Amino acid sequence: MKQDTTIVSAGRDPEANHGIVNPPVYHTSTIIQESVGEMRAKSDARARGEQVTMYGRIGHPTSLALEEAVAEIEGGYRSFAFPSGLAAIASALTAYVATGDHILVTDSAYRPTRSYCDGILKRMGIETTYYDPLIGEGIADLIRPNTRIVYVEAPGSQTFEMQDIPAIAEAAHAAGAVVMMDNTWATPLYFRPFEKGVDVSIHAATKYIVGHSDAMLGVVTTNESAWQKLRATAQAMGQCVGPDDIYLGLRGLRTLSVRLERHMKNGIEIAEWLEARPEVDRVLHPALPSHPGHGIWKRDFLGASGLFSVVLKDSYDDDGLQRMIDGYRLFGLGASWGGYESLVIAQKPEQYRTAVKWDGPGMLVRYHIGLEDPEDLKADLEAGFERLRG
Repeated sequence: MKQDTTIVSAGRDPEANHGIVNPPVYHTSTIIQESVGEMRAKSDARARGEQVTMYGRIGHPTSLALEEAVAEIEGGYRSFAFPSGLAAIASALTAYVATGDHILVTDSAYRPTRSYCDGILKRMGIETTYYDPLIGEGIADLIRPNTRIVYVEAPGSQTFEMQDIPAIAEAAHAAGAVVMMDNTWATPLYFRPFEKGVDVSIHAATKYIVGHSDAMLGVVTTNESAWQKLRATAQAMGQCVGPDDIYLGLRGLRTLSVRLERHMKNGIEIAEWLEARPEVDRVLHPALPSHPGHGIWKRDFLGASGLFSVVLKDSYDDDGLQRMIDGYRLFGLGASWGGYESLVIAQKPEQYRTAVKWDGPGMLVRYHIGLEDPEDLKADLEAGFERLRG
């Protein structure tokens, strides 16, 4: 089936649910088994890494529907749902390491990913090295005998560097390391991670998969070889999601294609408009020909989402930045993204980058372009620039 058909049909089984189109919301803890034999058979299946309905925390029809749908859409082996994107990241990182191991993480990674590596993993005796996101096949020089994970994120969620994931994956696999990717920006639709050498794909499904800013959710999809460690670790940690949030993820998934198409269209239009503004030094959007990673984006990606950053000219101060942002009518000041609404946030990557120094030269502002009319968004941005100039 074509991708849009898969989005609508994956994870659905009306015949098993009295003809109900959407998988029902199962509120459950205990799940009664028909016999000792059935319970033993399910226990054996679980031990083999299969997803079964034995107990609410282990899985139920609502959660299995989402996990089946995401795995099929992304082209992976199986998926596991988590209560947040960070829970998905933390569990995935933990699944493949032990005390004394080493991991490589892109310097442009989502900041809470760094916090988990520098905090919990460090306390577990696992060393993290942050690398230049533009390193490509040069990652081979940083891989040690005890390197277990090479973690990529493309583009970076603040500074939007593009990574040569096939080249990185080839070097990592040659050394026996697992390639893990935060694929939230592109979603399963606009980047096919398993076709590019990724073993474990992570989504903060709170963002585009849910799509309506009303649920916390994470999803990890793996290839077959990586599945057992991810599943066993997640279930041993008690990771599970309430059925109502799972349902909201399923609801959002069905319209992901049409929403992303509009986010991409609006995002590129606003990014091009911003690129022409005199207040802007540069726009960090991979779909723009001016972006240094545009060639990689064009080669490896099937589209773009609505998230990108703008670097302002160095002639503006923080007071002007606050006036600009505080006065927006349509751009909400919020840390998330991926919902139907437009958002803005000022960020300071120079505070945490370690492998590569961030040089603006001016202040960095990240925008998420929602589903509003672009002309209204431009008017809001225009008024903001007037406040910026004072």
